[in-house]
Amino acid sequence: MRLLVVEDSAPLSAALLKSLKGEGYNCDHAGDGRAALRFIDAYEFDLVVLDLMLPQLDGFAVLRALRQRSCPTWVLVLSARDQVADRVAALDSGANDYLVKPFALDELLARLRALSRRPTDDPRPVLAHGELHLEIVSRVARWQGEALQLTPKEFALLELLLRSRGRVLSRTQIFEKLYASASNSSDKAVEVIMSTLRSKLAKAGAGDPVQTRRGFGYVIA
Repeated sequence: MRLLVVEDSAPLSAALLKSLKGEGYNCDHAGDGRAALRFIDAYEFDLVVLDLMLPQLDGFAVLRALRQRSCPTWVLVLSARDQVADRVAALDSGANDYLVKPFALDELLARLRALSRRPTDDPRPVLAHGELHLEIVSRVARWQGEALQLTPKEFALLELLLRSRGRVLSRTQIFEKLYASASNSSDKAVEVIMSTLRSKLAKAGAGDPVQTRRGFGYVIA
């Protein structure tokens, strides 16, 4: 799941990125409002964690611009502004949730999980393909009830294909979902992850649910 952190405090953004990446999120970071909109125009994000007091453009301007683009991305505002009027203004501008600083990391993670489960994304706590099951909250993949030892990137790839079931995804589309823009990897990394995922599924007896459409990409039908 791809996430953008918009926060001008270097220590806080560094701590957030470390924690979120540890939870399996693919994260980018913008330090001001204009940089945030450049990211939003260039990439497709599932979630945005947005501060309100930002250089260049404040968080309210970012929210309004994002919604004017008809962008469906979920936005969690993370701000030291704790007045009811601030919360109302942010929610009216298009935010989906609001958390006041200082905050508990566990609560932030729980709110992000809750946003990611909202119906316009995918309400199902478990994605399934036959006897292959992905438990979204616990991040566990199972074949016939037995846990598969997948890496975060392997799990993310399988989740992406199951959520996009029937839709062919190109290597570039998959790469942009799995890797941050600052990554030194190339989209050829997708082939490596696909290979190791297929190997683990085959070893478990699950076969290969992923079809390769040569010249187009990958799909789970």
